[in-house]
Amino acid sequence: MGYNQKITKEIEDLTAKCLSNLSINQALYKEYDVQRGLRNLQGEGVRAGLTRISEITSFKKVNGEKIPCDGELRYQGIDIHEITDGFLKEERFGFEEVAYLMLFGSLPTEAQLKAFQTLLGEQRTLPKNFTRDVIMKAPSKDMMNTLSRSVLTLYAYDTKADDTSLANVLRQCINLIATFPMMCVYGYHAYNHYIRDKSMYIHRPSNELSTAENILMMLREDRKYTNLEARVLDLAMVLHMEHGGGNNSTFTTHVVTSSGTDTYSAIAAALGSLKGPKHGGANIKVVEMFKDMKKNISDINDEEEIKSYLLKLLRKEAFDKSGLIYGMGHAVYSLSDPRANIFKQYVKQLAHAKHRDNDFKLYSAVERLAPEVIGAERHIYKGVSANIDFYSGFVYGMLDLPTELYTPIFACSRIVGWSAHRIEELINTDKIIRPAYMAVKEHEEYVEMKDRK
Repeated sequence: MGYNQKITKEIEDLTAKCLSNLSINQALYKEYDVQRGLRNLQGEGVRAGLTRISEITSFKKVNGEKIPCDGELRYQGIDIHEITDGFLKEERFGFEEVAYLMLFGSLPTEAQLKAFQTLLGEQRTLPKNFTRDVIMKAPSKDMMNTLSRSVLTLYAYDTKADDTSLANVLRQCINLIATFPMMCVYGYHAYNHYIRDKSMYIHRPSNELSTAENILMMLREDRKYTNLEARVLDLAMVLHMEHGGGNNSTFTTHVVTSSGTDTYSAIAAALGSLKGPKHGGANIKVVEMFKDMKKNISDINDEEEIKSYLLKLLRKEAFDKSGLIYGMGHAVYSLSDPRANIFKQYVKQLAHAKHRDNDFKLYSAVERLAPEVIGAERHIYKGVSANIDFYSGFVYGMLDLPTELYTPIFACSRIVGWSAHRIEELINTDKIIRPAYMAVKEHEEYVEMKDRK
């Protein structure tokens, strides 16, 4: 007997009962000042907790008045421009260096970075037969579900799975950071073979390559990639690594971690959050929107025709009729998203190398014209600008990443941020911080008593 997927009349009747009895009067949210999810009634992001991992600034107070400003993003107190300038100017890969910063609170020395890179390389291995017994069995068309299943199954291979001591959790997090790319790419190859009836090949990662290089090498049949391709993917992963404690998946990590659960369950919960189209799946919508736009615009150099299409999007007359121009606007940023500003110049380089200059020209035109169209059509409480998702899907397409991997690659970046937040949550709960605090106090009292003597 198969898995019952039929929606019966009884299920439909019970659904109507849910709608009737579980709906809440929307006015009550305002009356009791309760947020719906992680947005307030104006659609802005809300502060969900305290964190030192990263910080976002989108408004500044001038004479007591809240004024929109260019967006700022800091990882462990360091501005994202300063972080990326460091490795981009020296033509180094930045993912591992910034992962060290995120996890340990300071940028590594050259020796510390080399040791951390070696550690990640040594951890790029899955349990024996895991790829065959877990990833290749019952492959799913959704890579995020495949990744979540793989993460949860790793619990069974870990003899210290439930140990939430800080050192053990750090060990688990480093293992996940190292193996996420393998689980994502291998999961795609299994899907591509068993569901799409394509050829399958499994390439082992190299300890000598960066995370971005390994992803491209493992994904491609010939294992080849250009230096520019790897560096643009590396930059994308750094920019997606973390984004404040209030984004949905990071908030999920904090909440689930606070229950005392194991690392695998906490990260699987974060993956479930990231999978949502309002979070990690946004860049796919941007790509689909531009495909529809190119079908309906005869001349990409005609700005009036582009504005007309954008207006149809807002009026729910084009694409998916959602009333949204995907990739434009952000829950927190107002005048600009610093990640998009950093990314854009490298997107242009890659587009030129891939002979996609006309596509980049269209993206640039939409980025410039959309705020004008939105401002004329709607009353907005803050500025509107392109966010990182506006360009990331375009880049992934130029890198020949399959659409099915867009969100999983996001997860390969954000696993670092989730890990840092999980560790932060554990440190700042009674389980760890109180004994540590008491140990310090006892030491201080001992020193004071000794000094008296």
